Amino acid sequence: MKELSVNSKNIDTILVLDFGSQYTQLIARRVRESNVYSEILPWDIDESKIKLLNPKGIILSGGPNSVTEAYTPRIPQIIFDLSVPILGICYGMQTLAEQMGGQVISADNKEFGHSELNIHVESAMLKGIDKRLNVWMSHGDQVQDLPDNFKLIASTSTAPIAVMEHESLPIYALQFHPEVTHTDKGQNIIENFILDICNADTAWKMDHLINKRIEEIKEKVKDGKVLLGLSGGVDSSVTAALLHKAIGKKLTCVFVNNGLLRKGEVEEVMQTFKENMNLNVIKSESEEIFLRHLKNIDDPEQKRKIIGRTFIDIFDAEAIKLKEIKFLAQGTIYPDVIESSGSESNEARVIKSHHNVGGLPEEMELDLVEPLRDLFKDEVRKMGVELGIPKEMLERHPFPGPGLGVRIIGEITKEKTKILQHADHIFIEELIKADLYDKVSQAFAVLLPVKSVGVVGDERRYAEVIGLRAVETVDFMTARWAHLPYEFLEHVSNRIVNEIEQVSRVVYDISSKPPATIEWE
Repeated sequence: MKELSVNSKNIDTILVLDFGSQYTQLIARRVRESNVYSEILPWDIDESKIKLLNPKGIILSGGPNSVTEAYTPRIPQIIFDLSVPILGICYGMQTLAEQMGGQVISADNKEFGHSELNIHVESAMLKGIDKRLNVWMSHGDQVQDLPDNFKLIASTSTAPIAVMEHESLPIYALQFHPEVTHTDKGQNIIENFILDICNADTAWKMDHLINKRIEEIKEKVKDGKVLLGLSGGVDSSVTAALLHKAIGKKLTCVFVNNGLLRKGEVEEVMQTFKENMNLNVIKSESEEIFLRHLKNIDDPEQKRKIIGRTFIDIFDAEAIKLKEIKFLAQGTIYPDVIESSGSESNEARVIKSHHNVGGLPEEMELDLVEPLRDLFKDEVRKMGVELGIPKEMLERHPFPGPGLGVRIIGEITKEKTKILQHADHIFIEELIKADLYDKVSQAFAVLLPVKSVGVVGDERRYAEVIGLRAVETVDFMTARWAHLPYEFLEHVSNRIVNEIEQVSRVVYDISSKPPATIEWE
């Protein structure tokens, strides 16, 4: 299968060079929030790709390594040769200092969490910032001696060099993380760099982007026909709406009902896209096939792989029936590309597999169109609003690719799926009624692999246990369990046990991330 991406061109770009920080994507998103395009590349990418990007400025991310050890990541020479402004953050500051002649040591007092920054002299990086600033630190190493031609700008009680800058070149470095919400005025600091120091053009705007994408899709597809796997999720839904606006009836969508979707979701997807938006949608009723393949399987990773592989097989079979299809469209978004090592790092590790990143059969011989490939989730939602997709679909809580398959702990059966669908529907329905749905970031029910004794009326009931999960988070990298009112949880529990005779008990998950993950599998 040949890849045919729809990418942004001819606009100012801020390169975020990734050294492995959990906050790298957040840096790129913060830049885009200021209407400036950003792109992430790994530190060990081929230098020709960095040169081709022609960045207006470069931000060096943090990372888990120590500059004090041998063979840890370093800034490639091309970064200095480009003669554009550079901003090092955390590890980015440390390797910048070490490579330019300074000294980095392993600190006796490591800083993790809030710290007070004391600003000693004025700097373009900290324009408009008070002399004292609450910042977020996360480091074990620190710069001990300034590199030649650098000056001290700010410090904390345990980091004597917390901000530094070059005396004559536009090179700046911060030991703290301006990209996280815990740092006061963090967005202002980032904008000082990208807007004032780099003079980047604020051309990354949604209305312009949609029109540009439509023209790019038309130019690529011409008279060809396009096939899209429609899941009903935000990414594939926005892809479908954008393609439909660009090429109309030349788009065919295949919606695979795997039986692991939320209650009423099949009908909702068909109503929205086939009837309301007049898209050409083919529905594949494949619940029995998925259940057959998942019989006696209880390992979570194995379930994920089987669900992904079965989806591909069914989608492939439906595609073969169609004639004159030349392009395959996918709702791949930027985090998918990064997490699947699509950025071509020599040392990149795959965090998780995405079936829409290089996972479809080569024999399909279709060119690939991915119009959202360089967008983050919040940008995809904004595009969906502009394209007229109902708010209820765009603002739904995240739903895993394998669906309820990873919310049924243990073997998946049709009966278990129906129980979970009903319980989940009650939970979400009550959250909406209580005006709590938009106040939590993600909420769902889980069917646990245990049974419990209960008493309903005068009868003993030995039945399933449902777990409820709700979290609050900004970036889904960390999350706090949602402190929902006790009366609300009691009401939901009573409804579930009274309305679902196969359930005898309801529990509430009070684990935060970390140490727990948001999903149970």
